[in-house]
Amino acid sequence: MATKKTDQPLSSKEKEMEIIENWRLLFKWLFIFGALTAGVTYALSPDEGIYQPDALVWTLMLIGVFVGIFYFNSDDVINIGLRYLIFGTVVGAVENFYVVGIHITNFLLGVRLYLGPIVLTVVLVYFVKKYFLNK
Repeated sequence: MATKKTDQPLSSKEKEMEIIENWRLLFKWLFIFGALTAGVTYALSPDEGIYQPDALVWTLMLIGVFVGIFYFNSDDVINIGLRYLIFGTVVGAVENFYVVGIHITNFLLGVRLYLGPIVLTVVLVYFVKKYFLNK
């Protein structure tokens, strides 16, 4: 007859890893939510992507800074920077699509404006770790 296994209490290391994973999941969803919010509001703005509410811009910048600090790995700064530059190139190329190009471009431009503070924060964290905290 099979015996029922009892749940073993987690060690402190396992608890730490579980807490870290929960925070990473939260920041991942904050990143996705911020990107979608920035893209949609920029695409639906009445002036074809020129206007966004100031409170929303500041909130998304603050979320971007937190995501840049706690979610992205600052040791991977070159790849993050290259992805940002490639994304900017794609935004410039998409605007030439017939009929829907301006709407797609505005959405992608909103996401790009959201990614800017994230990339800047990752670069700053990289330099602080490398030059100030590594002595």
